[in-house]
Amino acid sequence: MKYRFYTLDVFTSDRFGGNPLAVLTDAAGLDSAQMQTIAREFNLSETTFVSPPQDASNTANVRIFTSGTELPFAGHPTVGTAIVLAHHLENGAEAYEREIKLEEKIGLLVVNVTKRAGAPAYARFTSAVLPEVNRPAPDPAAIAKAISLGEDDIGAGTHQPGDQIAGNSFLFVPVKDMTALARAEVDPIGWREMAADKGWVGAFVYTLGGESPDAAFRGRMFGPDVGILEDPATGSSAATFPGQILASEGLTDGTHKWFVEQGYEMGRPSQIYVEGDVSSGALTAIRVGGHAVWVSEGEIDV
Repeated sequence: MKYRFYTLDVFTSDRFGGNPLAVLTDAAGLDSAQMQTIAREFNLSETTFVSPPQDASNTANVRIFTSGTELPFAGHPTVGTAIVLAHHLENGAEAYEREIKLEEKIGLLVVNVTKRAGAPAYARFTSAVLPEVNRPAPDPAAIAKAISLGEDDIGAGTHQPGDQIAGNSFLFVPVKDMTALARAEVDPIGWREMAADKGWVGAFVYTLGGESPDAAFRGRMFGPDVGILEDPATGSSAATFPGQILASEGLTDGTHKWFVEQGYEMGRPSQIYVEGDVSSGALTAIRVGGHAVWVSEGEIDV
């Protein structure tokens, strides 16, 4: 049987930048094993499978697979899938605003899609789960070994490694500068020693600032345990990142905005926009947004 698919580059306004995504828009006839096989065939960071919603008031039910496993939630698949669905619901209109409600394993994701004539669509979702500390972070020496850096590279200002969870769990690793960030790479033995039984999607290694003068942070995400050696843009880590920022800096009450760069070291520049609402010193809402551009479409025979 043939299934229609679309591919997009997400968290970018430029084709062949950002994070590629495959979306199968009518996947109701597929079982979990078939979905995993198809995701492995596409061999992208993630592939999404869209089915009718369980609740008719929502837009769709969405399952998300990497080449190696299913995820309860991921950011760039949420953004890209919402843009595909909005495009079809709006019959390919050049300009519109549309709310898309996606049922994912983490819960309901409300995504606002905005399209302006002559510009790529922009989507912003509100996180279904707020981040919290998962467990104490590993020793800096173990972290440094796992990502091929020196122990003196670990840490940036008030930022120290942290383990945060918001549906998916990540190890957040600040490093001293962009030179150290560029040198980071997974050491297989060190990674196995550090990450065994932790259940992380991966490690988000970051530093302060970036290539753009507006960038608050520049990051790289390594996720070998879920089949992603390095990810060009990771919306789920962006949705968890405000917990790390709060733990590292403290945040005043109100709305905070951060522009995060990722993927530059891979030749796939990505731009992720993150907002966090804080009340009484605690995060109360997190929103993550970005653009996406269409790349290809076709049919896969299963």
